[in-house]
Amino acid sequence: MFKPVRSRNPLLRLNPPQVLAFGFLIMILTGSGLLSLPAASTSGQSMPYLDALFTAASATCVTGLSVLNPGVDLTKFGQLVVIGLVQIGGLGFMTVATLIALVFRRRITFRERLILQETMSQSSTEGIIRLIRKVLLYALVIESIGAILLSIRFAFEMPLGQAAYFGAFHSISIFNNAGFDLFGAIEGRAGSLIHYVDDPFVNLIAMPMIMLGGIGFIVIADLLDYRRKRKLSLHSKVVLWMSSILVVIGAIVIFIFEFTNPATLQPLDFSGKTFASVFQSISARSAGLVTIEVTDLRQATQFFIVILMFIGAAPGSAGGGIKVTTFAILIGAVLAMIRGKQDIVFFHYRIAQDRVYKAITFSLLSFLLILVAAMVLSATEDYSFLGILFETTSAYATAGASMGLTSQLTPFGQVVITALMFIGRLGPVTLAFTLTPRMDKEPFRYPEGKITIG
Repeated sequence: MFKPVRSRNPLLRLNPPQVLAFGFLIMILTGSGLLSLPAASTSGQSMPYLDALFTAASATCVTGLSVLNPGVDLTKFGQLVVIGLVQIGGLGFMTVATLIALVFRRRITFRERLILQETMSQSSTEGIIRLIRKVLLYALVIESIGAILLSIRFAFEMPLGQAAYFGAFHSISIFNNAGFDLFGAIEGRAGSLIHYVDDPFVNLIAMPMIMLGGIGFIVIADLLDYRRKRKLSLHSKVVLWMSSILVVIGAIVIFIFEFTNPATLQPLDFSGKTFASVFQSISARSAGLVTIEVTDLRQATQFFIVILMFIGAAPGSAGGGIKVTTFAILIGAVLAMIRGKQDIVFFHYRIAQDRVYKAITFSLLSFLLILVAAMVLSATEDYSFLGILFETTSAYATAGASMGLTSQLTPFGQVVITALMFIGRLGPVTLAFTLTPRMDKEPFRYPEGKITIG
């Protein structure tokens, strides 16, 4: 018999999720090193390494939480480092590595295809390189269009060069659901997109870009191929269906809760109220950008946004959370139980039992991780529990919205939130691999037992 040859290179022994985790970690450490350079800080001195590490992790994990003001505290070099990490983190470092390999006409190995399969949340390696080419093309086209349109709008209120720079930066940040902005550099201007709360032009550019970044490249490719194939995959149908429901319900709830709030929607006319409600509903699940201050929202609205952040975006996207497909399966399981049905059925397709187990397991693990982190931070941070829960959920779901705790975190709190962002970005990939059942059948089964439920 031939013995399998084991590589002496320890990197080649890593399985795909481990390669992804290691790659993201290298990116974060590299980014933190660059941000630690005096050239990255407007003060001309090196920023504290923990601040650099936090910012690099937030950018690489496309979260948007920040302990500093990128528009004020970072030089152009520092800002380019941040947006570069956002771009690579949003696309996935293996996707960018594949682009480089394709440019230099290097052959993509089967092992690299397996890693790309994990990156894009695909069930097989078939057609993975074609999908990667499409991903890169779609990202380039969408971000370029967004950059041009935003630059035109910003040119009305700033010099053309600055408008072009702001347009490109914010287009990448918006599409990758990162939440970083540079508007703190403008004196007297609030951060994020608050200045454009009732601006139809900015809203109608930003909202579709957030949605496109949140539904994932798999769905975008499916939609663009619809005219040729005349059908959508089950995955795309569930993502589009669930995302649409969440956007509509979210907008209605925010509109009702904040309608009479003098600090948020009340001063706006009806169209402004509508834009603000829809924008917050779309952005809350992953983007981190806001057009109204989160701290001014009523507590009921803040808690509702926590729920939206926990649900998150779609698999294979730049967003985090437990994913809309997971949430759809959970809702389907509840409805099936209420109706006395044995199977969860979406669009005339039965959902496999192992998918249901994975959805329940991942949701419960995510829920427990957020609660444990919130409990720990409640003992170390001087802040309200809702604010801490909001921040921990935002970090794990890579949503980026904040109630103000991030800038006040203790060093220990920064480490906890950094770890949450890292786990949240990799969680769906690593857990999906870990929870994949072995194909080997057990030689026996235990007798069935019954316990009382409810």
